[in-house]
Amino acid sequence: MATNLRIKAHWFKAEQPKSPEQTASAMAFIAWRVAINMLKRMREAGFDIDAGPAYFGFVREVLVFLLCGIDRLAYAQLGADARTPFTTALVLRVAEILRENEADLLGPVEGDDYRERFIDQFNALSGHYAEFGWSESEGPDFAFVRYLGSRLEATVPEKDRHWVIDQVMAAEVPEAVGMLQRAMQGVFSTEPRSARRGALSGD
Repeated sequence: MATNLRIKAHWFKAEQPKSPEQTASAMAFIAWRVAINMLKRMREAGFDIDAGPAYFGFVREVLVFLLCGIDRLAYAQLGADARTPFTTALVLRVAEILRENEADLLGPVEGDDYRERFIDQFNALSGHYAEFGWSESEGPDFAFVRYLGSRLEATVPEKDRHWVIDQVMAAEVPEAVGMLQRAMQGVFSTEPRSARRGALSGD
């Protein structure tokens, strides 16, 4: 049975203006939870993703995909000028969350730490994702999603690689993108809390 994820995506005082850093921090936490949820769903579907480096390799790839998607949605919500500080703060906050979790489970590393590695990975791959389409109504196009699937192939055992792209395209990305879209609506909404649902469900 697939994991159900409920995400709270509203402000206590939604009518008060929020800074790019505040909204980015909220979406960073949501992106982290969506990425972990996708990993859990893949495991439940029979993919062997072991705890350790493979676990975080998978999560990092999914996070880059999600942040590139949030960046596209932010452009529609904020416009070009406000999008840049929002996305910068978003990537930095996700990098911090990753560093905290990787250091706890894998131990410290010498040289470039986990935070810098993720920032470098995002900078390298965001240019690739920029070549693909993502519409506010339809979400990512075929090439956008297929590229994620191709990146994830290297994070699973060889026996599972043949099925990764199909699983990601058919089941995991529609689930994740739906949660992102609803979360963005909640985080950027200025309607009073009582006028909106209190939680967003991945059911």
